[in-house]
Amino acid sequence: MTRPLLKAAHRVGDRVHAVQMGWARRFGFIPEVVAYRGYGTTTRVRILARVLYGAPGLHRIGANTTREPSRGRDGCRPGWSEARPQGWTGTENVRGWRAFTSVPIEHSVVTIEIGDTTQTARADFGGVVDAMVDVTLEPGWHPVRLSADGAVPAVGQVLVVDPATTFGIVSDIDDTVMVTALPRPFLALWNTFVLSERARTPTPGMSVLLDRLAARHPEAPVMYLSTGPWNAAPTLSRFLGRNLYPAGPLLLTDWGMTPDSWFRSGREHKARNLARLAAEFPDVKWLLIGDNGQHDEAIYAEFARRHPESVAAVAIRELTGSEAVFSGGTMHDGHPTPVPGVPWASEPDGAALAEQLEALGVL
Repeated sequence: MTRPLLKAAHRVGDRVHAVQMGWARRFGFIPEVVAYRGYGTTTRVRILARVLYGAPGLHRIGANTTREPSRGRDGCRPGWSEARPQGWTGTENVRGWRAFTSVPIEHSVVTIEIGDTTQTARADFGGVVDAMVDVTLEPGWHPVRLSADGAVPAVGQVLVVDPATTFGIVSDIDDTVMVTALPRPFLALWNTFVLSERARTPTPGMSVLLDRLAARHPEAPVMYLSTGPWNAAPTLSRFLGRNLYPAGPLLLTDWGMTPDSWFRSGREHKARNLARLAAEFPDVKWLLIGDNGQHDEAIYAEFARRHPESVAAVAIRELTGSEAVFSGGTMHDGHPTPVPGVPWASEPDGAALAEQLEALGVL
């Protein structure tokens, strides 16, 4: 019974999407390519983007703007930068629901231009482009131009990691660097769809912790691995920039059905991307930063058991008692079995985590 019902649900979804496409065109939504930060090695890079109908006037980070990464607080390390279209002052309050008004354009053919290489890729059902491109580049940030027929093109950024790099940072977002109260149903909906993005609360001490780590390891790539949807990428980019987090690619996912299941697995998304990073950067040891509200402990422990050579340490932000009760997290499961040889820090805020990481020699 499950498979026929799933097929029927997909057919209904196709019809709904067709209606959304019609309404988007009718109300003057603009077809565009939204470029996200990518990453890679000196010979191969991962390009991330999305093709969609965007609401007129909706400001997006990473879309349709040619710019270099801004400088960080130390004047050396790249930071987040903002596109500023005509009329944008930077003081507007954007409600979360506006990020979800876009309509994906499925299966678009996107032309990727980076360095001396031009390649095409096809977007998936959700309009997401996730493509690997063989190219020869020097370490550092590089522009990548993405275009599709009938859509406004975009110029994004790709971080090429130095082959000599041996340390990297992977950080969760929800309740790790930003207090989102996920997965509490009502507050999650309020925070995501209603609350002004400028009212979102950073987790105490975490931006200072990541900034110190970036200063201590200036060559280290910083990856933000989250189960959040690609719709939220512009909002998350602006949040990270305003709160002075180090710049880095967002590794997000899409909500909704897959060909074989009703819901996408956030846990599988994180595990798959961690394994991919271990394969792409075999000489890099990653500091894994997360929280104990959405299975990060178990995910990181399992990854450390499978790839101990790829883990420098694990840092877990402990939710407060009330946060843990309302989040429906993993505290009732107890702490995962320690992984021999893998340093483990666990504290309620960034300052306390920094002290533990100092004692472990990571910071």
